[in-house]
Amino acid sequence: MAPRSRGADTGETMAAHVRIPRPSRRTLLRGGLLALAGAAAGAVGASEVPRWCGWDRPPLGGGYAAAADTPAAARHADVTVRYYAETREKVVALTFDDGPGPRWTPMVLDTLAAAGVPATFFMVGRRLREHAALVRGRLDGHEVGNHSWSHDDLATLDLPRVTAELSRAHDVIGEVTGRAPTLMRPPFGHLGGSTLLAADSMGYDIVLWNRQMRERAYAADPGAQVRAIVDGARPGDIVLAHDVGADRRLVALRGLGAMIAGLRDRGYRFATVSQLLAAAPDRPSAPAPSARSPHSS
Repeated sequence: MAPRSRGADTGETMAAHVRIPRPSRRTLLRGGLLALAGAAAGAVGASEVPRWCGWDRPPLGGGYAAAADTPAAARHADVTVRYYAETREKVVALTFDDGPGPRWTPMVLDTLAAAGVPATFFMVGRRLREHAALVRGRLDGHEVGNHSWSHDDLATLDLPRVTAELSRAHDVIGEVTGRAPTLMRPPFGHLGGSTLLAADSMGYDIVLWNRQMRERAYAADPGAQVRAIVDGARPGDIVLAHDVGADRRLVALRGLGAMIAGLRDRGYRFATVSQLLAAAPDRPSAPAPSARSPHSS
């Protein structure tokens, strides 16, 4: 399958299949150092991986491998992780992380309501508990996903703590909305093995994104943020935004109405993530491996 563009704002590509290259001597040496670091982490306790790589990077080269040390925790053969929907239909899903909050969430809901656009909100459980009145009765037509209880970096936590984070948020989302969430998005987009195992055990699909608002990059030119989203749109996009955070979020949120209008002018419609994925055709199965001679190398 040919690589799919992640968007004009990144210049990166994304493919359904990733080729893993043969490791070089440098890679093997680095892997050995990471293994030593992992052993050191184990010496101080395995309940949390030290954040030696910074909050914006996966810890220790990506965290624990799923089921590497707890094989009994795996419930199914695989866990679904979605970046976008594979479809030719001009439909996109807007998603908003980290809410709800009193500053920006009402603005987002007002804009969506005025335009008649559904969206998916990945909510933080403790914030939803605190600000339930902000969204109660205003989420009809929208979808709510699980974004953990406290917005901690789940890739640094062990399986019991990740499960507790997701379970607490799951319960409060059900209480406030009357609907049990079926999607989760890890804070910061960090995926560790414990997160995969917890999502599997709770029946969640994991949703990431392939396009996002970049408020810092467009702080001096908010109109450029609108153009970047509209001009770079592709069928099946899952777009990341935030309805909680610093004032820079306004670069994107104040332009939300213009983005919606611009995308509609180009023939796009909007859906929740679940609607988007349900409308996409099933991914074609990988071809079966060809038979090999017992003497072939």
